[in-house]
Amino acid sequence: MTFENQNGALVCYKSGEQVKIEPWGADSLRVRATMQTEFTGKDWALTEKIEKGTAVITIGEEDFWVGDGSISKQPTATIVNGRVKAVVNFAGVISFYKDEKLILREYFRSYGGTLSKESRCLKVVNREWKGIIGGSEYSLNVKFESNKGEKIFGMGQYQQENMELKGCVLELAQRNSQISVPFAVSSLGYGFLWNNPAVGRVTFGNNYYEWIARATKEMDYWITVADTPKKLLENYTEATGHADMFPEDLMGLWQCKLRYRTQDEVLEVARKYKAEGIKIDQIVIDFFHWTVQGDWKFDKTYWPDPKAMVDELHSMGIKVIVSVWPSVDRKSENFYPMMEKGLLIKTERGAAQTYDYQGDCVEIDPFNPETRKFVWEKCKQNYYDFGIDAFWLDNSEPDYGVYDFENYRYCDGPALALSNMYPQMYSRVFYDEMSKSGKPVVNLLRCAWAGSQKYGNVVWSGDVPSTFEAFRDQLQCGLNMGLAGIPWWTTDIGGFMTDDVNDPDFRQLLIRWYQFAVYSAVLRMHGDRGPYNIPPLDTRDWGGGYLHTGQPNELWSYGEDNYAIMKKYYDIRIAMHDYIKSLYQEAHTNGSPLIRPMFYEFPDDAKCWELQDQYMFGAKYLVAPVMHLNEFKRDVYLPTGSWKLTSTGEVYEGGKTISVDAPIDYMPVFEKL
Repeated sequence: MTFENQNGALVCYKSGEQVKIEPWGADSLRVRATMQTEFTGKDWALTEKIEKGTAVITIGEEDFWVGDGSISKQPTATIVNGRVKAVVNFAGVISFYKDEKLILREYFRSYGGTLSKESRCLKVVNREWKGIIGGSEYSLNVKFESNKGEKIFGMGQYQQENMELKGCVLELAQRNSQISVPFAVSSLGYGFLWNNPAVGRVTFGNNYYEWIARATKEMDYWITVADTPKKLLENYTEATGHADMFPEDLMGLWQCKLRYRTQDEVLEVARKYKAEGIKIDQIVIDFFHWTVQGDWKFDKTYWPDPKAMVDELHSMGIKVIVSVWPSVDRKSENFYPMMEKGLLIKTERGAAQTYDYQGDCVEIDPFNPETRKFVWEKCKQNYYDFGIDAFWLDNSEPDYGVYDFENYRYCDGPALALSNMYPQMYSRVFYDEMSKSGKPVVNLLRCAWAGSQKYGNVVWSGDVPSTFEAFRDQLQCGLNMGLAGIPWWTTDIGGFMTDDVNDPDFRQLLIRWYQFAVYSAVLRMHGDRGPYNIPPLDTRDWGGGYLHTGQPNELWSYGEDNYAIMKKYYDIRIAMHDYIKSLYQEAHTNGSPLIRPMFYEFPDDAKCWELQDQYMFGAKYLVAPVMHLNEFKRDVYLPTGSWKLTSTGEVYEGGKTISVDAPIDYMPVFEKL
């Protein structure tokens, strides 16, 4: 291994590989490697112009055991940026230190360059490149030593019961309800961004950590150190971008269901909310209001005057958001013009089809600037110019008919190398144009990637089941999404898929989920509510009238008792307006999520690193959601300090676990005094 100081960056060469380590923000380093003659120049998620800092680079020699008991002088190099240090030995193995304490080291088990007096003949190297036959990309496998006792969080959203990720295998790929945002927060005081949109896998094993990119031209990761998770998120936000300030007039209730089929249905619901004295901030018009997928326009049969509808809703103080999918049906008027211009995803083999729900579709290629221009012009003409305020960018993974990533290609390269960035590029079809108005942009997406927080994305957790098991999963999903830098996160209240809205067990779930949603970033009613006994409006197999709709999903749809509970919690939400505004301001300023793991506010309390069934809503409220059927009492851990139970006003001293009542009309919440 040979070393150079190139304009303040440490550059290393060995066996055709070039490694570059450079300062990238306060107490942070960016590490890149390539087998090609030069780097791609892609910054991926590291988009922000920041003070990269001045590093101290030392190139010298160090004693290494050779294997026969003798000591050999071998080259070594060190780069220090503030509190973080990287040391590269003669075998190219990188070790990272925080304040001189080892926090992360690449895993190397091969003869020569050993890090201890053990003979290693396994030929397992720290960075393994394998050329992909017929392409310019490589598969890449990067390994790190596993740290005993370390806890790992973040990484986006995975539908599982584990909030703490040590011992987990995570697919680095986007799917409906799975969101890969590859930023990990460690209990050892470092944050790690895998700055690579390639499809792959990460394993946080007890023997070693392994990051895999199935197709890439370079390794790229970023590491930052700090004393608290809050400071790690601040460093990360500085490097990847800040969320905008969330509009005050969207901090209340959003109303949605699958699906309002006509403009009369939308107006009827809005008028009733007004008559009930409940202000809704936004109403959502879901899918198949259109003619066919890819036309991106209302079916005039059922939406004869969208502008008049929008004007009336605006007069009631209600904004309007409309569903847009990236899929283009062969029946669409836009299919062949887009296909001819190369604006759709390409398949490597077989028929040109990427999606088959309710049609024979190919999805758009948002990596192509001409695609972004084409789709925006259609949506502007058919929605935005009518006064539509925002867009629900559903299926934004995209939701492939079959997740054979190796069969798809974008204009910038194979899906294997780029696909995790698709939802971010899709969001920019709209954000880049809408932001020109100077007004805040708030669109709703089902997926995201590192840095998506800066593109006006409210991300929801996808089409999850209506079960208490799924509800419990969503809490850890939201907490890990926040730790991965996505503060605007929400769920379908009650879950998406319900067989019978009259089932008492479902109604109990709905209330418990609604109570939780009041203490989250966005309060949004949505769901596909069975039974499906409502006849379609139309006998055609296309257009805005043929697809099924679910049962009513407004606050009053579930009986008077439940309506009273939801109105009570609606009032709680409205009363917290100024507090919620302050949380959004904090998210904008330093990246702090609105819902936070207990250790985020109490990093020195070891017990808080173990909890995943309670959380902090900002710094003030400790929230203990009820996540089991027929559970009317639960245990809550209170950290050191004084805590007031909001239901009774009773004050408790912390540092212990207490048991509190949780009747159906109350979710335990404690105010920190």
